[in-house]
Amino acid sequence: MSLARAIETGDLTALPSRRDEDWRWTDLRGLLRTLPPAAPAKLERIVVNPGETRVVDLCFRVAAGYSQVTRGDIQVADGGHLALTEDYDGEGVSDTELTISLGANSRLERIVKTHSSDDAVCVSRAEVTLGAGAVLRQTVLTSGARRQRIETRVTHPGAGASVRLDGLYLLADKRHADITTAVTHAGVGGTTDQLIKGVVRDQARGVFQGRIVVSPGADQTEARMGHHALVLSDRAEVDGKPELEIYADDVVCAHGNTVGALDEDALFYARQRGIPEYEARAMLTEAFVGEVIDRIEHDDAREAARAWVAGQLGRAS
Repeated sequence: MSLARAIETGDLTALPSRRDEDWRWTDLRGLLRTLPPAAPAKLERIVVNPGETRVVDLCFRVAAGYSQVTRGDIQVADGGHLALTEDYDGEGVSDTELTISLGANSRLERIVKTHSSDDAVCVSRAEVTLGAGAVLRQTVLTSGARRQRIETRVTHPGAGASVRLDGLYLLADKRHADITTAVTHAGVGGTTDQLIKGVVRDQARGVFQGRIVVSPGADQTEARMGHHALVLSDRAEVDGKPELEIYADDVVCAHGNTVGALDEDALFYARQRGIPEYEARAMLTEAFVGEVIDRIEHDDAREAARAWVAGQLGRAS
């Protein structure tokens, strides 16, 4: 079941629903009673040759009143290096399906940013396969949509390959964002490091589902996952489901999940120093999410992410 299949066939029963365990917090079948007319499908292809370095910006936009499927094939050959920024900026219904292949000792830094409208329904799915010694660095920055899901699934070979899957959701009004990830370690000696942070207010809803699987024989795996969120109003909601499935013995794995409010003592201290409450809340929130931004390695992408956070929090960049 998928949104793409529903768009292409017009069959609403193909939509994921809350009966599907992985979609229980991002129900599409209950939301979409009809689908807008389908725009022509799009195809995107990026090839990075052996040893080549490329910087690519992709923009996925669907106009109001339309639905669209986009498929992409991204290949980074052995020793190649790709810095990829994806911008999702639309008002319609969209499903983007990416297949990403990283060769041996290659590197991908992927930045995903969304600017979808209040009425948009947006699904993005990436299937990533790594070669030996490959490096994947990913950061998702989202302000949500009517319904939104950004999903990444990684086949990890071990073999010295390294994965970082970070994300940040800043949600207000009735916006919804779902960051879902799955990493399967299939071989010896691989690492995964994941940090997701979120802030929700008003009637917004943030969802994080993360799964790391360490397969039999994938010894010497190191995997860490953390999800931490701030809930800034009584009607906002956060649903978190971090999971570890470990079938090997010689591993170092951990995960954590916290949901809370701003530190009232820190807020009181800031106000005692003459900082207005609104500004103090914004400062504390920015400090809370800053760790995710600091982990972005590409300089231009990191500064753009800082500006995005400042804009979302209503402060001057």
